Amino acid sequence: MKSTIFSVAALAALSSAAPTKRQSTGPSDGDILNYALTLEHLEDTFYRDALAKFSADDFKSAGFDADTYAKIQTIAEDEKTHVSFLTTALTAAGAKPVAACTYDFGYKDVASFLATASVLEGVGVSAYLGAAADIMSKTYLTAAGSILTVEARHSAYVRKTIAQAPFPAPFDNPLSYNSVYTLAAQFIKSCPESNAPLPVKAFPTLTGSSTDKMIKTGSKVMLATKGYKVDGTVYAAFITVTGPMFVNATVVDGGYEVEVPKGVAGQSYIVLTSCNTAATDDTIVAGPAVVEISA
Repeated sequence: MKSTIFSVAALAALSSAAPTKRQSTGPSDGDILNYALTLEHLEDTFYRDALAKFSADDFKSAGFDADTYAKIQTIAEDEKTHVSFLTTALTAAGAKPVAACTYDFGYKDVASFLATASVLEGVGVSAYLGAAADIMSKTYLTAAGSILTVEARHSAYVRKTIAQAPFPAPFDNPLSYNSVYTLAAQFIKSCPESNAPLPVKAFPTLTGSSTDKMIKTGSKVMLATKGYKVDGTVYAAFITVTGPMFVNATVVDGGYEVEVPKGVAGQSYIVLTSCNTAATDDTIVAGPAVVEISA
């Protein structure tokens, strides 16, 4: 059965009000919904392309049963519905919805596809969570929250499927627009020129790795800054719902080494900052890197 998020009546109600503009320099609700649509286009294409590439037999050969394949089909339908919903709502409100871009997701087989799916679903949850406080319209906030809860279910299912804890921590971690876009931009090759520019920028890319098979509290993580060099003293910050957790960043060949602090678990985000008191768009110099931390 085709998955839906809102009834037609609810969609009409959402679409009736034009995106609210702020008096400050912050993004309008229309900007935020187009930002959300950008992410939904990415996820929609990601699943659609994978299902065109891999069959149920391919999933079986990779060690996953028919139910896994069916659940991925359901997730794909959800993402398609999210795109349709946001596109219709923005159009009806007089805003021009962004179109899908061209992507390169980098997976080679079913296992790497599912690993990437886990990261993308986690980032999607963090994106909606981070944007929630900026949405002025209660109707838009409810709509975004409804998508957020479904993305969280997707994330839990995919995580469990690849033997990660489905709910590794009592809180999810919010990400700023620029941090989310930094992660999404790594998959985007190009976008239509007709797309309105979003009020976002990408930070330099940061990748995390460890010699520990399972990263946990006390593990050393290597943060690679391939292709660029960060000048000056920097710190590392683990992004959490209660604020950044700062740790020392020791310079090593190719980047920095940091130690995982107590209190972070699951899909975690690390940024490099110019100070150890704030992790904002003004202080982040690279990242985030995505690291899976075992409780």
